[in-house]
Amino acid sequence: MTEPRHTALYEWHREQGARLVPFAGWLLPLQYPAGIMAEHRACRERCVLFDVSHMGTVLVPGDPQDAACALEDLISGDLQQQRVGTAKYTLLLNDAGGITDDLMALRHEEAWYLVVNAARTAADLAALEAALPEAHRPVLVEGKSLIALQGPAAAEVLAEQLPEALELRFLESREVFIDGQRARVARLGYTGEDGFEIALPDGVAREFAARLCADGRVQPAGLGARDSLRLEAGLCLYGQDIDETTSPIAAGLGWTINKRRREAADFPGAARILRERADGPERRLVGLTLDGRLPARSGAEVLADGTTVGRVTSGGFAPTVGAPIALAHVDATVAEVGTALVCRVRSHDVDATVTALPFVPNRYHR
Repeated sequence: MTEPRHTALYEWHREQGARLVPFAGWLLPLQYPAGIMAEHRACRERCVLFDVSHMGTVLVPGDPQDAACALEDLISGDLQQQRVGTAKYTLLLNDAGGITDDLMALRHEEAWYLVVNAARTAADLAALEAALPEAHRPVLVEGKSLIALQGPAAAEVLAEQLPEALELRFLESREVFIDGQRARVARLGYTGEDGFEIALPDGVAREFAARLCADGRVQPAGLGARDSLRLEAGLCLYGQDIDETTSPIAAGLGWTINKRRREAADFPGAARILRERADGPERRLVGLTLDGRLPARSGAEVLADGTTVGRVTSGGFAPTVGAPIALAHVDATVAEVGTALVCRVRSHDVDATVTALPFVPNRYHR
């Protein structure tokens, strides 16, 4: 059995008292001594720091415009019209119209960088290698850390270290220097809050993270808070809420395919996806708010009038909402907001209501 990999911040996490757990081939913080609830609230009220260095970063070299054309054979998004210095959320698709991964595509001056899910890195790299011409042969980037600073105070905190980051708006990125080393900062986030992701060399990551956390407004946060925050923000987790059988339409991600791509119908699985866009999918991913305090976890049945109509994909207690919430794939006939359903939680039937996403309004800096 392969031992989990460590990020450059591994020893720093241990010094902070983190509880470390295996995740997608890495050993990562689940939580720190303050606990998941405190970390969650700190992100909504102030600022937290996540180590997301386990995410895979793939360099696609060569002329960026030519590379965009080649990448569009695999991806849902319109990369050809994407500006230099911007990032875009997009999907890798299979020929059946299913999602093989969701990712961020960043267009730099000289190349593309794709930030992919840790558990999908090897598969994504293989798919890109098989499909892209030699001029754009993908390379897995090594020796880099990725730090996410999230929360309403993130901009003020980062301004003291990287004042140029304040020039960015949501989904923009730029090159910076940290301790004399070339780095990159993007205004992104997986929490629904304003925030930044900083890609920097491993050798300066620990000191930079320590400087950020020396600010009293910042505390470290782990996978537990990251999951509850993204759930409140209505954001999908690959492998739970979406997978290779899920179409973008069923997942509510049809917006990743713009008019030009739809008219060209030149993306994988176009026939199924465009049919579902016109006629509607059989199932949809919806938000659920549950009565009481008992959360529904992944796999819980969803029922309507005693008949199973779907299953929960992600669920838990939402500190900001003050109630249990969930994402679930349900029959399209019961997917309308306001529909009353039931979640079967450990043999208990709990009343639930289909709820518009996100559960908590986002606060991206647009």
